[in-house]
Amino acid sequence: MAKLSVRKATNNLYFDFMYQGVRYREQTELIDSKANRRLLQKKLDLLNAELVTGQFDYLNSFPESKVARRLVKEKMEVEAIQADSYLFKNFIIEWIEENKLNWRDSHLVNIESMVNKYYLPSFGERVIDSITRAELLKFRTSLAKVPGRNGRTSLSNNRINKIMNPLRRVFEEAADRYDFNTPFTRIKILKVPKSDVQPFSLKEVSLILENVRPDYQIYYLIRFFTGMRTGEVDGLQWKYVDFDQRIIKVRETIVAGEESYTKTDASQRDIAMSQPVYEGLVKQYQITSNLSKFVFCNQKGECIEHNNVTKRVWYPLLKRLKLEKRRPYQTRHTAATLWLASGESPEWIARQMGHSNTEMLFKVYSRYVPNLTRQDGSAMEKLLLKNLECTL
Repeated sequence: MAKLSVRKATNNLYFDFMYQGVRYREQTELIDSKANRRLLQKKLDLLNAELVTGQFDYLNSFPESKVARRLVKEKMEVEAIQADSYLFKNFIIEWIEENKLNWRDSHLVNIESMVNKYYLPSFGERVIDSITRAELLKFRTSLAKVPGRNGRTSLSNNRINKIMNPLRRVFEEAADRYDFNTPFTRIKILKVPKSDVQPFSLKEVSLILENVRPDYQIYYLIRFFTGMRTGEVDGLQWKYVDFDQRIIKVRETIVAGEESYTKTDASQRDIAMSQPVYEGLVKQYQITSNLSKFVFCNQKGECIEHNNVTKRVWYPLLKRLKLEKRRPYQTRHTAATLWLASGESPEWIARQMGHSNTEMLFKVYSRYVPNLTRQDGSAMEKLLLKNLECTL
């Protein structure tokens, strides 16, 4: 509570009060008298009321006070610091620092690229809790006007979703930290057309292996008959090739030229070598084992650069053979469909592919089995006819 006190040296009245845990004294030019106390009582009552209700404004109550000006200056400095920390550009830097230990180098590069290319130009100078849902929707719409890769006129829905997803996580974290509602409420991901796998037939595989450059024949043989991902086969090292057990141990991968952990824990697996794969790796061992730790490497012993190989070897080969242009990743799909067509156990195939269960296998590949095996329901029909003919 505030009270009136007297300064002994001058006999002047002053206001004595506690504010924000600190004791303050504001002098007056009035000497101590009943008349002057009555004159100051109204201000004293107002001061107490404002202190109790939390409405006290130091500068408004004591506009000539040096203390008031100092407190206002300090408050403005604090608010400036807080406002700066709430800027989107500063928060996202903090968010990246907090999360990058859990990310692969390639993912970090991708995030930083999206931040610099898309996020900062649109939201960088904005206070993060001032950005609205409508602005995020407008931002997403603008992404649809950005030219895509390989001559596409716009980014695909899938790419736009991948740009929006980290942004969603940024706002969720900021909303939790600064106690506001995330503007991503009710912003659903865009629908993405179901990707259509296009595996090669066994005839097409043979045609490719017969006509590919000799120095890449074994490379593509391994891709077609092991189902390894691009980074897995490019990063395959001789220490993970077990000729005695006839298995390939998938333990590492190459991402953006850097050795890294596999895509998922389930990707850590042992792939059984078929006879062609075994024989191919035996030949490859004679070629590169003394040159590099990598099974497939360039002349310097470094791992191959898949984009370069795709452009110089893969696409020109498909064009020359008059085969439909397909990404090299279709070699993985080819392995899966050929295994299914040959009657291998789905559980075994899932393990070879690095899937945690068979769900993905049946979801993506099973529709190719009837065409590849010529099993279109006739086997069931034969079974029924054989067992029911005695009763018909």
